[in-house]
Amino acid sequence: MWQSYMNGLLVALGLIMAIGAQNAFVLAQSLRREHHLPVAALCVTCDALLVAAGVFGLATLLAQSPMLLSIARWGGAAFLLWYGSLALRRACSKQSLQQDEKQVVRSLRAVLLSALAVTLLNPHVYLDTVLLIGSLGAQQSVPGAYVVGAASASLLWFFTLAIGAAWLAPWLARPSTWRILDVLVATMMFSVAIQLIVSG
Repeated sequence: MWQSYMNGLLVALGLIMAIGAQNAFVLAQSLRREHHLPVAALCVTCDALLVAAGVFGLATLLAQSPMLLSIARWGGAAFLLWYGSLALRRACSKQSLQQDEKQVVRSLRAVLLSALAVTLLNPHVYLDTVLLIGSLGAQQSVPGAYVVGAASASLLWFFTLAIGAAWLAPWLARPSTWRILDVLVATMMFSVAIQLIVSG
């Protein structure tokens, strides 16, 4: 059980830590202190539901078809290698997230609707949570523990980002910080990809 939990935690952490539309939105809201905690809670909830749908929906299909299991394994490995390569490429470029100081304060409803749009209209969310994390979770000995691990990763990341962003704003704006983060993400992605390839 704990192995499945840790697998879910590490895989999900590696994927959600990469700079993307959702993380940039949460970080921007946190830097402005504009409904940042409800936004983080919404992101955690969406991630947990999508991962659960992926794990339990794909688990039945994969159990019935060794061919689908093989496709999920090799497809997941290829995606992880590609994702890790993108993270390495970002690490080699100059980047930082800038706070928009002139942003007008919006209502909670408007902010949450924006967060939903950023989360659910982004195709990468479905690739990451439903297809990749879900297909890996369907292969675990205890899929439920894997889902809880992935949800824990989302909870830890988004609330750490939301609560710590204002305090760490000057540090987070440094391109070197995001380069280090992307190198770590690439290392995690390559590690999981190699495990999948070896297990095949």
